[in-house]
Amino acid sequence: MLYLLFEYLHKHYDIPGLRLFQYITFRASISIILSLIITTVYGRRIIDFLHKMQVGETVRNLGLEGQMQKQGTPTMGGIMILLGILIPTILFANITNVYVILMIVTTIWMGAIGFLDDYIKVFKKNKEGLAGRFKVVGQVGLGLIIGWTMYFNPNIVVRETVQDNVKNTSAAPMVLRQKGETFYYTQDVKSTKTNMPFYKNNEFDYAKVLKFLGDGYEKYAFIVFLAFTVFIITAVSNGANITDGIDGLATGTSAIIGTTLGILAYVSGNTVIADYLNIMYIPNSGELMIFAGAFVGACVGFLWYNSYPAQVFMGDTGSLAIGGIIAAFAIMIRKELLIPILCGLFLVELVSVIMQVSYFKYTKKKFGEGRRIFLMSPLHHHYQKKGYHEAKIVTRFWIIGIMLAIMTIVTLKLR
Repeated sequence: MLYLLFEYLHKHYDIPGLRLFQYITFRASISIILSLIITTVYGRRIIDFLHKMQVGETVRNLGLEGQMQKQGTPTMGGIMILLGILIPTILFANITNVYVILMIVTTIWMGAIGFLDDYIKVFKKNKEGLAGRFKVVGQVGLGLIIGWTMYFNPNIVVRETVQDNVKNTSAAPMVLRQKGETFYYTQDVKSTKTNMPFYKNNEFDYAKVLKFLGDGYEKYAFIVFLAFTVFIITAVSNGANITDGIDGLATGTSAIIGTTLGILAYVSGNTVIADYLNIMYIPNSGELMIFAGAFVGACVGFLWYNSYPAQVFMGDTGSLAIGGIIAAFAIMIRKELLIPILCGLFLVELVSVIMQVSYFKYTKKKFGEGRRIFLMSPLHHHYQKKGYHEAKIVTRFWIIGIMLAIMTIVTLKLR
């Protein structure tokens, strides 16, 4: 909103200083600052309000050291994160940008699902919360919205090099560009291409999944793209939800992931840098850096109160929203196939639960007694059972998260 206001004032009245708001890096910086202020300064008031409303965490005794001391700690602190994301984004981002609109919808949508789950647990005294099938319906619904919009919205395009021997019937104009002493034409087109590590030119076309169908397979690309979108959003949001098990783990990990995605959004949305690094250029996607700034600021600000010993828990209000945001953001900048690397911690946590449950059921059916692979799942509880202090577990997971973030960026340059 402020971005549009200042843009109007600069255009019609040329007020000194307003030109700064045209720079994405400046708006991303103040977005981070405002988000930090909201989550740290006003976050204290939200925590006090949650205390007053007796919105406390009900802890199940799993035999973990120090676990029962967390009984009654305020939950639903994800509200702080949501406010820290939405307010700076609405103020400083171009809210007419389709990518920004989708990210706002994602934040509200997943936040609402998580809030409903926490509300049922806290106020309805139902420890199970919202039934799993309803969560999945919500995640699938969001995936369908994002997939449909990404595929059909005319403002969501990628810039591709036009080959001399290929006749392109797209209505988009071709632009002559120069790289060194080489001249070539580019065109902004609708595409189902995305970035994929360890693949030719790091680009993969979803349509090629159906190549075995023969001629005309491209017209079914929408089905594959939609399926991938739904799967990624569901998997990452559940992975983030499972990772939120000990103080500061999901929050710090998400801040690292958000920083990486923000950098990738800026690079992908800057035609000069994208061309220099030979990375897919996505017009108008650079605006997502303002959202990424607010996201990182909200996570870091929330970590002020969520670090060990936690004064507040984010609950599903925060964890489901964080997972959905990361997945949707990666899809929009066409880096979703990098998620297994970037969100490797979420993946390992999720897989550890699947392995534990599957193996337990299998051995119980075969031997009459269930057996376990880990002392406890998710994986962070396994290390707690082995005697590691949760602060040490969190710090080491953060270090691994930073290493995975660096690997994610490096893989884009591997050919």
